[in-house]
Amino acid sequence: MEGRPLDDLALVERARTGDVNAYEALVQQYQQLAYRVAYQVTRDAADAEDAAQEAFVNAYYALGRFRAGAPFKPWLCRIVANEARNRRMAAHRRTALAERAHQAQASGEAAPSPEAAAEAGEFRAALVETLGRLREDDRLILSYRLFFDFSEADMAEALMVPKGTVKSRLSRALGRLRAALPADFQLPSGGAASG
Repeated sequence: MEGRPLDDLALVERARTGDVNAYEALVQQYQQLAYRVAYQVTRDAADAEDAAQEAFVNAYYALGRFRAGAPFKPWLCRIVANEARNRRMAAHRRTALAERAHQAQASGEAAPSPEAAAEAGEFRAALVETLGRLREDDRLILSYRLFFDFSEADMAEALMVPKGTVKSRLSRALGRLRAALPADFQLPSGGAASG
C-alpha cells in the first residue's frame, strides 16, 4: 500500500486507530476547503483560520462517532460550519471592525492587468459581495454549489437534510441570489444548480 495515496475512508479508519500521520494526511487534503467553508460563515479571514483549525481538532476527537463508510468531506464541513457559526456568534461585537479591516485589505490588492481577468474579478467581486448580503443558510448552500463544487449528496450530508430538501433550498437560494444581483448581472446557466 505504500507509495499509493490512501482514500478518505482508509485514512479515517487508520486515524481512528491512532495513526496521527493518517489524520495529518486528511488535514492536508481538506485544509483549504475547511478554511473556505469557515470563511463563508464568518466572513473574516482570521476567524475562518481559527475555526478551521479548531474544527480539525474537534473532528479528530469525534472520529469515534464518525459513521463507518460515510463520506468524510461533508462530515468535516458540517463540523467546520458549526465551529465557524459558534465563533461568529461569540465575536458578534467585533463584526463591524472586522468588516472594515477586510474591505481595507481587499481594496489594497493589485488587479490583474489583462482585461479578461479584470472582468472576471469584477464578476466574482460582485457575486461575493451579493452573497455576503444573503442569509447565512443561503450563503452556505450557494458556496457549497458555486465555489466548492459539492454534489447534492455531499450538500445533503454536510447540511444534515434529505437530498430533496437540498434541491429546494438550493433553488430558493439561487432565486434570492438572482433577485439581489444587479439587473445587468447574469449567473452562468447550467452547472450552478445541477448536481
